[in-house]
Amino acid sequence: MTAKPKPTRDPSGSYPVDQPGLALDRFLRGSLPGASWADVRRYIERGKVSVDSVLVVDARRVLDPGSVVTLTLSAPRPRAEVLGADALVYVDGAIVVVEKPSGLSTVPFDESERDSLDVRVRDVLFRLHRGPRAPLGVVQRLDKETSGLLVFARTTAAKKHLQQQLRAHSVHRRYLALAHGSVSSTCVRSRLVKNRGDGRRGSTERADLGRLSVTHVRALEVLAGATLVECRLETGRTHQIRIHLSELGHPLLGDRVYGHGYQGARLDAARVMLHAAELGFVHPTTGRSMSFRSEPPVDFRRLLERLRSR
Repeated sequence: MTAKPKPTRDPSGSYPVDQPGLALDRFLRGSLPGASWADVRRYIERGKVSVDSVLVVDARRVLDPGSVVTLTLSAPRPRAEVLGADALVYVDGAIVVVEKPSGLSTVPFDESERDSLDVRVRDVLFRLHRGPRAPLGVVQRLDKETSGLLVFARTTAAKKHLQQQLRAHSVHRRYLALAHGSVSSTCVRSRLVKNRGDGRRGSTERADLGRLSVTHVRALEVLAGATLVECRLETGRTHQIRIHLSELGHPLLGDRVYGHGYQGARLDAARVMLHAAELGFVHPTTGRSMSFRSEPPVDFRRLLERLRSR
């Protein structure tokens, strides 16, 4: 196979968008002859790309026709974003409830990842209270692309209490998602394994393998080529909602891992369209019932409105 030629000139410049629904990385690769996927994603991640004069570091950002993408190789690398204090929905001595933005890991994926939600939350707590930057107890995780509510524990006792609630399936977790096709309300029960045979997580029919996983799915609104659904978790396995919706034949918009088998018309999205909209649990110290709600972020709402207007 002949190697793809590398660009021989500085590709810096402005590139008008004339097609709907293209992700930023796909658009740039098509606009830069000889550039590889690794090249364009490196440009984006290092702060060399702006859309309509606004810096964008999300390679999966969906572009609107009429926008202008500008590549500037000489642009300085941006500093890490600071989490705003308003992202801390509730704080006391035992817990902190946080609204996680999309594109940020809950905790570092590996030793090379230095920026994560728990690090940023510790920084905010330090700025607000000037106390020690004590480690946070990880009770639950959200995927990097998923937005919405989650809780960290601030003491060992609080962490154990919340983990027990999760094991007892008494934590209320309600998600909003955009899924391909016309989804019917149902309850999905399966045993999830780390490797279904192709290196990806999925369900098995063997009763001696995997862990029982239960997702309650309710269709909220039929859209053009998609459905707005709510998913309520009884269990909280890794990628559970994404896997269950995909195995129903309705992968989430933007899911590049579990969405490959979909036979219908694919709808582009900049990220996995999943948002943790409600979180409820018993406070580990006071015994009081706690309940929190979160509206989907701007990218989710804009895509929803586009699908409603088609």
